[in-house]
Amino acid sequence: MTAIKHALQRDIFTPNDERLLGIVNVCKAGKKKKNCFLCATVTTERPVQVKVVKVKKSDKGDFYKRQQTWELRDLTEVDAKDASKENPEFDLHFEKVYRWVASSTAEKNSFISCIWKLNQRYLRKKLEFVNVSSQLLEELPKAEESVPSGESQSVAGGDEDALDDYQELSTREEQDIESMMEMCEDAISNAEAFAEVLSKELQVLDGANIQSIMASEKQVNILMQLLDEALTEEMLQSVKEQMDQISQSNRLIQISSTNNGKLLDEIQFLVNYMDLSKGHIRALQEGDLTSPKGIEACINASEALLQCMNVALRPGHDKLMAVKQQQLLFAELRDTFARRLTNHLNNVFVHQVTGTLLLHDMSPYSVLQGHDQSSTLSQHTAELTLPKHNPLHRDLLRYAKLMEWLKNTQREKYEGLSRTYVDYMSRLYEREIKDFFEVAKIKMAGTTKEAKGKFATLPRKESALKQETESLHGSSGKLTGSTSSLNKLTVQGSNSRRSQSSSLLDMGNMSASDLDVADRTKFDKIFEQVLSELEPLCLAEQDFISKFFKLQQHPTVTPPLPETEELDGSTPSRLPPQAEHRHSLSSEKDVVRLMMNKIFQSIETELNSLIALGDKIDSFNSLYMLVKMSHHVWTAENVDPASYLSTTLGNVLVTVKRNFDKCISGQIRQMEEVKISKKSKVGILPFVTGFEEFAELAETIFRSAERRGDLDKAYVKLIRAVFLNVEKVANESQKTPRDVVMMENFHHIFSTLSRLKISCLDAERREAKHKYTDHLQSYVINSLGQPLEKLNHFFEGVEARVAQGVREDEVSYQLAFNKQELRKVIKEYPGKEVKKGLDNLYKKVDKHLCEEESLLQVVWHSMQDEFIRQYKHFEDLIGRCYPGSGITMEFTIQDMLEYFSSIAQSH
Repeated sequence: MTAIKHALQRDIFTPNDERLLGIVNVCKAGKKKKNCFLCATVTTERPVQVKVVKVKKSDKGDFYKRQQTWELRDLTEVDAKDASKENPEFDLHFEKVYRWVASSTAEKNSFISCIWKLNQRYLRKKLEFVNVSSQLLEELPKAEESVPSGESQSVAGGDEDALDDYQELSTREEQDIESMMEMCEDAISNAEAFAEVLSKELQVLDGANIQSIMASEKQVNILMQLLDEALTEEMLQSVKEQMDQISQSNRLIQISSTNNGKLLDEIQFLVNYMDLSKGHIRALQEGDLTSPKGIEACINASEALLQCMNVALRPGHDKLMAVKQQQLLFAELRDTFARRLTNHLNNVFVHQVTGTLLLHDMSPYSVLQGHDQSSTLSQHTAELTLPKHNPLHRDLLRYAKLMEWLKNTQREKYEGLSRTYVDYMSRLYEREIKDFFEVAKIKMAGTTKEAKGKFATLPRKESALKQETESLHGSSGKLTGSTSSLNKLTVQGSNSRRSQSSSLLDMGNMSASDLDVADRTKFDKIFEQVLSELEPLCLAEQDFISKFFKLQQHPTVTPPLPETEELDGSTPSRLPPQAEHRHSLSSEKDVVRLMMNKIFQSIETELNSLIALGDKIDSFNSLYMLVKMSHHVWTAENVDPASYLSTTLGNVLVTVKRNFDKCISGQIRQMEEVKISKKSKVGILPFVTGFEEFAELAETIFRSAERRGDLDKAYVKLIRAVFLNVEKVANESQKTPRDVVMMENFHHIFSTLSRLKISCLDAERREAKHKYTDHLQSYVINSLGQPLEKLNHFFEGVEARVAQGVREDEVSYQLAFNKQELRKVIKEYPGKEVKKGLDNLYKKVDKHLCEEESLLQVVWHSMQDEFIRQYKHFEDLIGRCYPGSGITMEFTIQDMLEYFSSIAQSH
């Protein structure tokens, strides 16, 4: 232990100007044997500070390190466990109790004795020693008290330690002892003799020293003076120690004063931040929640209460009884006010919504029949408008701050109010929206003559319209039996051609003649009115929900789900725990959208039903609906892409687009089902004029639409189908020549595309013109071969011989093509016969061509040009193949011009 003590003094305490006075080897009670040393030390500087230091060996075990230090003045009690029996355990009470087990009882007692002595000497506050033997608690020796602190003598147990100390000899001391032993022969062999010699010499030296001192009076006086100075210094040292103790007392007084100030600050903090005024308490308990002043007082009181409840208490405040009592008071006030507020808002919801629902007992059908109804609701339905709920929103927004307070303090009640509001408003809106759409369907069905006659005498909601429209609920725009009930188009005579040209519009159960422009315009206005009424209604409700339920400040609040229900309003089903957890982490926009889905769960269904009815009335209505719905979706996305309105209208837009595609497919299918009559000429095919009417209508509707691309794609599909089926009909035609069918229809298509200037069909426009020109030329050539049939055959033979290699000037030597045969053929076609043949040709062409397209004069003029070309060609062949024969045609070009002109004028 002595070696360890020296090592600790040298390595740890000497560098810190400390002296090690007591040491004990210990380990913590009740734990693994991890030994360490408790050291009692004092500083070498004034004022003296007494410390207890815990020293532990390093992990590597090659040096010691200082682990923990306590001031001795912080020690309140020393418990030795047992004063009568040997027990190595003892406790030191600092800010907490440290329990130790010494390596031996002797070391423990020595260390406790050292602590007691240090306490008696340096501390004014006396420690309490429990279960310590009285033998250990003895006063310091008088001689020790006379020794000034700071001298080489140790204070607590220093004499005992000095006896145990071992000090090595210096090199000079070793040399002196060796020299002395060499002078004495018996130094090694006889130690007693050597010791006796040394003793005698020491006595001689002591006597010489005493005599020398006694002989010198001056030296004695100096010695006495030094002793006096030492005594004076001891007295000054005592005064210094007393001043140090006074300074220590003053420091303790200062600490006490500081602590008192801090205690006063803590009390003031609690009074300032945890005190609620009586006025606020009264407002929370019985404040008026109906008047503006009362609501303002409740808002201020609730905010003050929330501040008091959320104050950040400092360590230890929660253990104070007064603080606990205030917290209980705050919790009681919070629960009381939350209960009052919840009940009041529930009553407001019930009163407002129930009162509005009473207005819905009057049927909108009665209003349409002219019954005297004075209710506001009836007026709204008659005018196809939805009631506005701005007064209800305005009244409830006064409680928005209180709802925020409820959200922060009583989440369950907040969510309960959310569910209650959603439940009542969903019932209200469902009734209003259903009545609104019923009226819209009546007005929409009234756009056709058939519908007007059908629904002119509607009784009430049990009418046939209600049954029909209810059958459409949930429909996604499906045409119920419209295409299956269509009669296949049959090409009739020229007198009924125009009425048949509109058969492409006959997509529903109503005749195309009833579907005029005025009806479609009226339908467009009705559909636009429906969307225009729904849009502000949804936006106003969404804005109110965000403001009232305070869903704007917190992006990840727990959504107050109004009963877990499917978004499309179908049968409710409980969400799995994983889905509920995802909902709890959803953003505020998702929360608002879920609430809006519940409140307006009938909008999407009613819109789809209305769209199905409009499509059933006239499939071309899908064009209007596509444009209007696209515009409203685009507008809603600009306001808020993730809003309920944007999502719902987007879903409905899919249905409208699907109906539009069905309309296009239906027209193509009708083209494929066209059958031609064998008894009458074809003329302009009905689907060609149908495409013209469709394009004219579509260009009017889509003039400034956002979804022009959908129409362009439909155009391409339709025009390709038109081209394909025109050729199909032309190939199947028996009465009308194929070239005429192709020429007339492609001329009509070319004229339509040129007039409408549809940019996406430029290639088709050029193709139509090419087909029209080719078939016109083919028809003219084939038709002209009939009036001059023999002449044509003769010159075709001449050309064939030339093509076979016969020289042109030798053709006349061919037996079948000599000059004699040529003159014979020419004589068969004098001018009178030619004119007669042309007249018959004109009549035949007139029978082939239809009146609508007015191509007769065009074809006749083309025939004239072609006849002149053939005439010149014949003359050229005669000049080349029969040179010098003097053979000429029986008629001239001028004669032909007169024939063609006179024939045209005569007809």
